[in-house]
Amino acid sequence: MKSLKVVFLGTPEFAKTALEAIHQSHHEVVGVVTVADKASGRGQKINQSPVKVFTSENNIPVFQPEKLRDPEFLEELRKLDADVFVVVAFRMMPKVLFEMPKMGTFNLHASLLPDYRGAAPINYAVINGEEKTGATTFFINEKIDEGNILLQEEIPVLENENAGSLHDRLMEMGSKLVVKTLDGLAENSIIEKPQPEVEHPKNAFKIFKEDTRIDWTKNSKEVHQFVLGMSPYPAAFTTLKIGEEEKGLKIYNGKFEVSEHGKPVGSLEISKNDFRIYTKDGIYFPLELQLEGKKRMNIKDFLNGFRNFDEIKMA
Repeated sequence: MKSLKVVFLGTPEFAKTALEAIHQSHHEVVGVVTVADKASGRGQKINQSPVKVFTSENNIPVFQPEKLRDPEFLEELRKLDADVFVVVAFRMMPKVLFEMPKMGTFNLHASLLPDYRGAAPINYAVINGEEKTGATTFFINEKIDEGNILLQEEIPVLENENAGSLHDRLMEMGSKLVVKTLDGLAENSIIEKPQPEVEHPKNAFKIFKEDTRIDWTKNSKEVHQFVLGMSPYPAAFTTLKIGEEEKGLKIYNGKFEVSEHGKPVGSLEISKNDFRIYTKDGIYFPLELQLEGKKRMNIKDFLNGFRNFDEIKMA
């Protein structure tokens, strides 16, 4: 089978797993593009992306341009004479870059396109209670996540699965799909097809802090799926009033029951052995949570941290 010369573009762990799969295949990774190293934390320690760490361990040439239109960087990439560029969890690319390789540039996206175009497809598949999702490889064009589909594979979303678990399963499946796509392009056996026209495709917009607040006026199942879809990152939250102080409370996991309760929606009942929040159609019971300024803990340890439950209210 023909071996392709590949330039890989990506940053996080999700991308690193795909890069590793290509590196272990018979295709040749001739260069990698990733984000510039950043100083972070109290000590301003220099952090490298998971993709950068992998390139260092495997002696793969790496590029970390501040600007993707930098003429010097583009010239260096041209010299590599790659057949194809592979993009996984990277940033927006200019036309001059994605049109460079002779076979084009393809992207791995963690959804069944055209649904869930955007930055957070895994979170929204869980939030919306989808029974299945998947991964798609597609040629990049000037519109976000709208290019011609190469390959697509489905995966079931498990009951009570959170975004973290689904991310890890899609990461493994997606890395295999990338290699399968490279094999198909090398053999000229893939027929690219335009994405189906859907009047209202489901969106996966970038998630901001204000999007992670739990809406207790929704029904219990929706609240439960929202918590799972935000877990473990960026994490769904609500606000408690403890005495005179307001504190954010992240909830990572819980359970619910549907029941008529006659209580105000969004109110809570809390005691040494129980923490319940009333929703539109029932009760939500947080099981794993983190109060602002504290570490993440289970409900038993959380409740053991309080003496006076009367002073705790929903803010």
